[in-house]
Amino acid sequence: MEKKFKIKQDYTDYEYKSLRLPKILIDKTQILANKNGLSFNKVVIQCIEYALENLDETKKSNK
Repeated sequence: MEKKFKIKQDYTDYEYKSLRLPKILIDKTQILANKNGLSFNKVVIQCIEYALENLDETKKSNK
């Protein structure tokens, strides 16, 4: 069964970190944020959480 990404609304504790992102990712993320009434930052946080929770940690060989 495929997991679906779901937008959440609440966070409490934050720390500042600056990132450089490709413009296409910024544009897509901002569209998603706008559609869901969320800040860009909240969507980025949730995308990172989803990626970390679903990370395939299988080691790849260096060929």
